[in-house]
Amino acid sequence: MKSSGNRYPSVKEVDDYDRIRIVREIFSTIPGKYDFLNHFLSLRRDVAWRRFAVDQMRFFNTYRFLDVATGTSDLAIEAALQYLDLRVTGLDFVPQMLGQGMKKVQGKGLSTRIDLINGDALHIPMPDKSFDAAAVAFGIRNIPDKIGALTELRRVVVPGGQVLILELTLPQTQYFTSFYHIYLNMILPLLARFFSPNPDAYHYLGESIMNFPSVKGFARMMKGAGLVDVKVYTLTLGICHLFIGHKPEKCLK
Repeated sequence: MKSSGNRYPSVKEVDDYDRIRIVREIFSTIPGKYDFLNHFLSLRRDVAWRRFAVDQMRFFNTYRFLDVATGTSDLAIEAALQYLDLRVTGLDFVPQMLGQGMKKVQGKGLSTRIDLINGDALHIPMPDKSFDAAAVAFGIRNIPDKIGALTELRRVVVPGGQVLILELTLPQTQYFTSFYHIYLNMILPLLARFFSPNPDAYHYLGESIMNFPSVKGFARMMKGAGLVDVKVYTLTLGICHLFIGHKPEKCLK
């Protein structure tokens, strides 16, 4: 694998094992500037997208929420702030990101309601039917085995519970798609070079957006993982989508 001092290989050039190693390295090098760059590069639309996702959540049984690939815990914190009787678990496989998230959780006075744990999205260390809702925000594109991750999310929610995926996507209109390609390939890495300790990471992350499945294709993946009543919400001209599926009411596991 190339070091952080060089351009990372193309998403299409690496196998699943090396891709996971690259993602772990990338996120271990950028936690200090991660929130700033997210807000800056999205013109703070990422804040609105997370808030919209939390608005769609429904808690009716366990009053527990799982945030997978929690990163610096923005989605976990937003959910805890909106639902005052909610217990939240945030899971991530990069300790440096969890450390940054813990600082924010403590700063918000939410340490008694948000637990952050190190773990793998493909092997969630929680029993079946532990949560009313489970989500991944801006992380599933970096998980090679997306069906496996979706199946795990379905496993840990109660029957009738939600699986929510918030992800950056390519716009559906050809004109805007052309501009967005320029933004991802040229403008975003250039801006990141001024602020990020590992600007090459943003070439890789931009490419991961371009190689994410189509909106219809990912909705089919959710159905293929056993989720039903899948709904898709288009946000900000299609550069972000929220996918919501439900675990079947009569599901035994």
